[in-house]
Amino acid sequence: MKTYLIAPCGMNCGICKGYLREKNKCPGCRLLSIDIPVSIRRCRIKYCDFFKSGKEKFCYKCESFPCARLKQLDKRYREKYSMSMLKNLEYIQDRGVREFIKKEKKKYERGDKVICVHDKRLY
Repeated sequence: MKTYLIAPCGMNCGICKGYLREKNKCPGCRLLSIDIPVSIRRCRIKYCDFFKSGKEKFCYKCESFPCARLKQLDKRYREKYSMSMLKNLEYIQDRGVREFIKKEKKKYERGDKVICVHDKRLY
């Protein structure tokens, strides 16, 4: 798990099924590429006006935090996957992204495999 795999919304792309799968692998939300998956191109959080300057890295620095879009995403992930984007962002804000990654590794890594947050399988 690397810092560039932590999305602006607090999602750890390293535990996402799109990133972990073999076919049509997603490169993560922060990668700038011609071959950006449709899901990333349509992400209203990643392409929010707040991030257009390129200076900011995470939603928690926005004056509108948490915005309606982020609240909706957080609600969906809490209900379906028992994970909170808002709690992830609060942790990153309080302790930093490197400490967040350490915590994520303990929770989701099993040797050289990773537990997917979406289907709970080892990849």
